[in-house]
Amino acid sequence: MSNARARYDRATADLDPPFAIVDLDAFDSNSASLVNRAAGKPLRAPSKSVRVRALIERALAQPGWRGIMAFTLPEAIWLAGHGTADDILVAYPTADRAALRRLATDEKLAATITVMVDGVEQLDLVDALVPADRRAAPVRVCIDLDASWRPVSKVHIGVRRSPVHSPRQAGELAAAIAARPGFRLVGLMSYEAQIAGLGDAPPGRPVRGLLIRAIQRRSMPELLARRAAVVAEVRRHADLEFVNGGGTGSVAATAADPAVTEVAAGSGLFGPWLFDGYTNWRPEPAALFALSVVRRPNADTVTTLGGGWIASGEASPTRQPLPWLPEGLKLIGTEGAGEVQTPLVGPGAAGLRVGDRVYFRHSKAGELCEHVNEVHLVQGDRIVDVVPTYRGEGRAFL
Repeated sequence: MSNARARYDRATADLDPPFAIVDLDAFDSNSASLVNRAAGKPLRAPSKSVRVRALIERALAQPGWRGIMAFTLPEAIWLAGHGTADDILVAYPTADRAALRRLATDEKLAATITVMVDGVEQLDLVDALVPADRRAAPVRVCIDLDASWRPVSKVHIGVRRSPVHSPRQAGELAAAIAARPGFRLVGLMSYEAQIAGLGDAPPGRPVRGLLIRAIQRRSMPELLARRAAVVAEVRRHADLEFVNGGGTGSVAATAADPAVTEVAAGSGLFGPWLFDGYTNWRPEPAALFALSVVRRPNADTVTTLGGGWIASGEASPTRQPLPWLPEGLKLIGTEGAGEVQTPLVGPGAAGLRVGDRVYFRHSKAGELCEHVNEVHLVQGDRIVDVVPTYRGEGRAFL
């Protein structure tokens, strides 16, 4: 890793932190690895894990990638307007009235974008905004299937997303969509967060790792059987174009499911440090941000300016950034990563002086880009391009 630090220092010698870099060789290597793990099934790129149009387009230009999974409908409309993709699935239900009106009254957008539903209430909202006989084309919809594991009553393992859990519930919703003028059911999605979103080897927590691996061994067979039954039930009412599943942490396992036709994977392109806790595949660190050392409180401590770029999710140390280069640095437990300063200790602190850089890895992927206007693309020891983030393009969708 010392060679990487030297390369990044040479490439960014004229820049003043804070700034973000993406190592294109690592990014492209991660992209190729994800494609290999998908074993011939296309990968859909979740935009929230990247939030840089140029890098989304770079991934989609590689064989094996097809389509975007957006996180809001306004974002999907924006991406479609730029021609970033002609197949965009919005991963979460929307209640954005202006965006729904645009979608329903624009034939090109209606052909490009698919919105997520998990109940008739979302259909009712669209009908109230733009009645079926006033639409430019039917609104494409996808059913969100709850992929959580419920081994016994009142035990829920996974994220809380959709109320649609059983084949019967999925079939009832599919029938309701099929009977509703102005809608077209084209897809089914399920995100197995307890498998794709949980590292099975969390550093320093062996007991938790054993528990997670046990959950995953039992949860995946249950989901395979239930998802197959759901797909069969839904296909009684609609000709599905796609069945989406998984995430970076489960690409190979999800791709092996015969019921799945495509896999979502985006975080693996950047390789945030949460994925260091996975045994099945660990992406290369591709996205980093740099901060300046501005003082030395004592011989064993250095302080960087800024650093509190905290990831979403439960409040825990796993949501803090990880000091990566130089090696041998760690956060102080009583302070963590601060909004305006971050003290660091460890053997790596001894060699740092005021003005030196510390490179951090964000806990999660695309959220890094909410803190910077641009990303510097590095190959070898050179910056080969500078591209705007969503924020740099004046866009903040959530």
